[in-house]
Amino acid sequence: MGNRSLNYWVTALAAHASDMSSWLFMAYPAMIFLFGLEKIWIAVGLLVCMYCNWHFVAPKIRVATEKLNCLTFFSYLERQFNDTSGRLRIFTALICFVFYTIYISAGLVGLGLLIESLFPVSYQLAVGISILIALPYVLIGGYRTLAWLDLFQGLFLMVIIVAVPCLLLNKVGGWDAIHSSAAASQISLKLAPGLNLKNIFNILLVILGWGLGYFGQPAIITKFMGIKEVHKIAKSKFVGMSWMLVSLLAATFVGLIGIAYFSQNPLENPEMVFIHLVKNFFNPFFVGIILCAIFAASINVMCSQILVLCSSFTEDIYKRIFRPTAVSKELLLVSRLGVLFVSLIAFIIAYYKISSIYSLVLYAWSGLGSSFGPLLIFSLYSKKQNLNIAWAGILSGSITSAIWPWINAKLTLHIDPIIIGFTCSYLAILIVAYLSHKKVTQPTSIT
Repeated sequence: MGNRSLNYWVTALAAHASDMSSWLFMAYPAMIFLFGLEKIWIAVGLLVCMYCNWHFVAPKIRVATEKLNCLTFFSYLERQFNDTSGRLRIFTALICFVFYTIYISAGLVGLGLLIESLFPVSYQLAVGISILIALPYVLIGGYRTLAWLDLFQGLFLMVIIVAVPCLLLNKVGGWDAIHSSAAASQISLKLAPGLNLKNIFNILLVILGWGLGYFGQPAIITKFMGIKEVHKIAKSKFVGMSWMLVSLLAATFVGLIGIAYFSQNPLENPEMVFIHLVKNFFNPFFVGIILCAIFAASINVMCSQILVLCSSFTEDIYKRIFRPTAVSKELLLVSRLGVLFVSLIAFIIAYYKISSIYSLVLYAWSGLGSSFGPLLIFSLYSKKQNLNIAWAGILSGSITSAIWPWINAKLTLHIDPIIIGFTCSYLAILIVAYLSHKKVTQPTSIT
């Protein structure tokens, strides 16, 4: 936890840069490139819900975790819901392992595609090189090290994502070229086809389909827990939200510029739109500098997530179950072994490239948000708390979100998994809380 010593600048950029991986440079611009401005509602949802996360969750979780002396997100849940058995802490750590490993693999896919496009190597070898680049960050450093790296790399990638569309907009013919190319490709540049109930409903689905995930991301929540002074969270929120707004707006323009440039030169993989724009318009020296931003973004997220997983494994499983008296050196060794194990699993998933960056991130993001988001909000704002409520929220959210993509594939109406998972989790929490309260307050008969 870095002794809860982070200033508000580091906290802000660490919370945001540890979230915007290659998704910002590759997956999100690809959505704009393929579907036009109707996908900008993804960015709107992220902005709105991250603001709410800063405003309603950050101050309370910072105070609560210090009061309960918790070093991980899962130890907070254990103590908040008074689980003396340790099963809740172990199960939540395992859920985190499943979804974060998939998330980490998405970063490896992005790095693999980047290296493959720059050097005469296969995708599989590129993924192997990527994991060797990322591992030293976590093995050598720790929470505070990665937070400071997030600060500098976050500023760097914001400069890059803003500079590229600013420099390229006129080179592709400006807004007129984007408009004509979009019309020729039948891509809409309207925010919505029309203001009727169906379109408004679809917009809400897009907004919530990504935004709700922010409330259950342990890698972000732990950044809130590490700020030095609680009253500085307001400043941290302003810095972080400003960074996020500028970066997402710039990434939107990357996708729009891609529509104009690639209208005559079809792009085989839409997620490579940023990379190919940079390679085609800049000389190799600046290409190298610019594409370092993707490395920075991907490594930020991967390292933060690996750190969360390994600290959770060390504190929540190894120390909690096997070695309660383990000393710091032993825990550090176990944590580093955990880094290697997690990285190996993520490498295997990325090696076979089972899905796109967008799909991998969405699945992992939804799983984490559904599993922990509703329960975290409930734990901070309700006094009706017991262990059954925690189990109901986590089980319903994680299971629903995990299986929903297969169910959704058979439906005509597409609904992102986090909407279903988050809703089911919160309903389960409310139902169990009501039944538990009713059972406690129900008078007993006297015979």
